[in-house]
Amino acid sequence: MIKKIATVAVYVEDQQKAKTFWSEKVGFDVVANHPMGPNAFWLEVAPKGADSCLVIYPKSMMKGSENLKASIVFQCDNISSTYEQLKANGVEFAGEPQEMPWGTFAQFKDEDGNEFILKQ
Repeated sequence: MIKKIATVAVYVEDQQKAKTFWSEKVGFDVVANHPMGPNAFWLEVAPKGADSCLVIYPKSMMKGSENLKASIVFQCDNISSTYEQLKANGVEFAGEPQEMPWGTFAQFKDEDGNEFILKQ
């Protein structure tokens, strides 16, 4: 049986820039960082203690990468404080957190324009 989501790929132009975004601005741990050929490495990042990771994958190694988009929702306990902390760290949000019948959410972007949802 499937026990968990192991990884989700996020396709980027510059892995080093993405590593800085996810580790310094969002506060994720770098879980793996191994050479993967010329000018690329296997990079996994995750929240501290998480079972699932994001694989920050170079677009240059993926045919048709211009059509690939990440679709990821991050769950948090307190969206207001998480939103404020990420915003203070330089994360770009599409707007303030919004309340909906299913929960409160805010949309943010990484350095490559990939969009993500933060949800409480």
